[in-house]
Amino acid sequence: MRKIVFSLAVVLLLTACNDEKVSEQQEQSKQEQEAIVMNEALLGKWQGLIESPQMPLEILLNLRQGDGSFSIPAQGLSDFSFENVDYNGQEVAITIDFGGSLIKIAGTLEYNQINATFTQNGQTYPLLLKPYTEGTVTYDELTIPVDGGELKVALQMPDKLTGELVIIHAGSGPTNKDGNTIGSGKNNSLKMIAEDLAAQGIASVRFDKRGIGENTALISNEADLTFAHYVNDVLAIVDFMKQDSRFTSIHLLGHSEGALMMTLAAQHVEIDSLILLAGAGRPADEILLEQLSASLPPNLFIESKTVLEKLKVGETVANVSSELLALFRPSVQPYLISWLQYDPQQEIKKVTAPILIIQGKKDIQITETDTKALQAGNEKATIHYFEHMNHVLKDIKGDYKENIASYTNPDLPLAAGLIEEIINFTQ
Repeated sequence: MRKIVFSLAVVLLLTACNDEKVSEQQEQSKQEQEAIVMNEALLGKWQGLIESPQMPLEILLNLRQGDGSFSIPAQGLSDFSFENVDYNGQEVAITIDFGGSLIKIAGTLEYNQINATFTQNGQTYPLLLKPYTEGTVTYDELTIPVDGGELKVALQMPDKLTGELVIIHAGSGPTNKDGNTIGSGKNNSLKMIAEDLAAQGIASVRFDKRGIGENTALISNEADLTFAHYVNDVLAIVDFMKQDSRFTSIHLLGHSEGALMMTLAAQHVEIDSLILLAGAGRPADEILLEQLSASLPPNLFIESKTVLEKLKVGETVANVSSELLALFRPSVQPYLISWLQYDPQQEIKKVTAPILIIQGKKDIQITETDTKALQAGNEKATIHYFEHMNHVLKDIKGDYKENIASYTNPDLPLAAGLIEEIINFTQ
């Protein structure tokens, strides 16, 4: 009987040991699972584009253990907190209560990027997130006195300066000094121009337009902005840079709508040359109607035509359909009125400096029709076509889809030969 008791004691002891080992294994497994749940590779700042059919929208995520936030720069939204975030291995699931609207972001970490979806109001869009990188400043920051305050500009200096300075103006809308539409991804076209010029010994100045990016504070009310503000800012930059003895020649370079701004500025100041990249050759209303005819139903197109006719004669329009407010909202109408008064073909006639007009044959916004109109306005202008260049100055050899994708691809280089053409003209 005593042997049996002893045997039971041994069994109980072994069982206790086994239970202890199981408990240790469970605890270890739990810790390993928690380590997987808190995968540090997912934590940190990410940036990407919500691929909505209207226009890609930039989003920034800050993933932290147990919480996080997101920002959408184009909508002025910054560090809005998540409702909930869950991590499971390589996966992350986020829910956001955005003013009563439920947003869900779900993604999987693959090769240092998160392949995700963005869902709101029953609509789901692709979202590719990449690690967020702060832009490396490779230029000098200057402040130039302008009407209403100071304009911040980027002076890109080469290691060995030739004495030339190119002042660069961006295109329409919320386009910044790098050539990127704020909130809609990056192509870095103007940044690349500045850097490539510097590599060849040529300095450049580029800047966020007043009301945009670093110069947002120069416009407190959108309704106060006119085309003349942009032109006067260019003239202020020219006057300021002419005081710098390092520069022996100054050239104006304008892209898209910026081409007209530089054309107007060139009429009022002595410069060494004017370079127009993808510049319109017809009044803005003609080009807008041409573009809208392909995208609007007949009723909205007719309304757009009526609105533009009134704006062109200086009349504002109080009632605009909700579908057209992004283009014709009351606060932007004073700017449109000031813009519509100009005919680029007539304005280029008034420029006495040498002119280079560059146009890409893959441009889906500005066409050869515009280039020919500009040339007709000033027969002394030099014209150069690039067979594969599109509106954001990148080479496109494929279809429309590839063309649109290039607007948000900073990895694509500038069109082959573009910088060489600019440099050859300025020297």
